Amino acid sequence: MIVTIDGPAGTGKSTVAKQLAQVLGFEYLDTGAMYRMIAVLAVEEDLDLEDLSAISELAERAEIDFKEGAAILNGVDVSTKLRDPEVAVAASVVAQNTKVREKLVQRQRELAAERNIVCEGRDQGTVVFPQAEAKFYLTAASEVRAKRRLNELLEQGKEVLYEQLLEEQNERDQRDENRPVAPLKPAKDAVMIDSTELTIEEVVRDLEEIIQQRLVK
Repeated sequence: MIVTIDGPAGTGKSTVAKQLAQVLGFEYLDTGAMYRMIAVLAVEEDLDLEDLSAISELAERAEIDFKEGAAILNGVDVSTKLRDPEVAVAASVVAQNTKVREKLVQRQRELAAERNIVCEGRDQGTVVFPQAEAKFYLTAASEVRAKRRLNELLEQGKEVLYEQLLEEQNERDQRDENRPVAPLKPAKDAVMIDSTELTIEEVVRDLEEIIQQRLVK
């Protein structure tokens, strides 16, 4: 069974997906991390994010894998770099590259083949796994999402400004929603979940109940 969770940044997708997978006994696939890994390389090599050819070539030679929850890029654990603000911004631009998306979508389908898996991202239910048995779309007020990300970064010891995060988040939302390839939007058959006033535990419980009902059928 494939479970997809889509939605913008700061809605708790990653945490919800991880916990849901654990509760269900499924595997977890963080597709957003895959785009961030390409962004990490682009930032480290100081590439022009608008250079489609250079970024495409970068994706072709990137070896992406996940081991025991760690994001492995070319044999190196880059997990701690994935939430850096500059990486988040770069990932949103990189994700608009058609060649990059083709490469990573292929990899995502390979990783999910014949498995019970929970995957999260921005186009999982619409593009990558349109046949998924359970699709969810998480949303939340933009201010709440920015505050969540602020607290997350502060806990990691990173100094950031709320206003800057909110501005970058809104710009990222605009890019994701209006990009010509795989724009951010809920699948027609996705269950909408507003997490603005919900805890992670409440969201996980709601999703689990829906999935268990479908498993029974």
